[in-house]
Amino acid sequence: MIKKYGFLGTIKLIFSVVYTKLFFSNARLIRLPFDIRNKKFIKIGNQFTTGFGCRIEAFPIQNEKIPILTIGNNVEINDYVHISAVHSVSIGNNVLMASKIYISDCTHGSYSGNQLDSNPNMPPNERPLSYKKVEIKDNVWLGEFVTVLPGVSIGKGTIVGANSVVSKSLPDYVIAVGSPAKIIKRYNENTQKWEKSNL
Repeated sequence: MIKKYGFLGTIKLIFSVVYTKLFFSNARLIRLPFDIRNKKFIKIGNQFTTGFGCRIEAFPIQNEKIPILTIGNNVEINDYVHISAVHSVSIGNNVLMASKIYISDCTHGSYSGNQLDSNPNMPPNERPLSYKKVEIKDNVWLGEFVTVLPGVSIGKGTIVGANSVVSKSLPDYVIAVGSPAKIIKRYNENTQKWEKSNL
């Protein structure tokens, strides 16, 4: 282990293992530092794994009594992933996330082009939060620096490429890249191959 992680890295790993067993007994490994805020509104499945510096938070905007941020089984998130929920963020089973990913169901203010729009002369942190449910289904893979915005659903088995911004929902079994993320390939069940999308 020392050859792989070095002396200091091994000490850090031991502390992380002890922390995991004490506070998240159903998880596989929570690497420290790890910031979880309002844990009673967060439900984490079995075999959860994190990288360093992750932040997971849930602050119900309504009077919910149940978890508003749920993470399924065998989910792996890497370094500096930030997940924030005020209404509903749901992450399925076997989801893999690279590093520096941001997922949120809320934003400061509303910018939809209707009577609820926020005034730009108001300080951003004083604008009322707007929110929409986020759902990431089973077997999704999110690449490095992906951002998932409020109101988005990502379908089963879908892959989102690095540096993408997911501003609209994606169906099952596609590959999407870019800002905003657009579908470039679909999985063909008949040929069992990823094929270029015509869209």
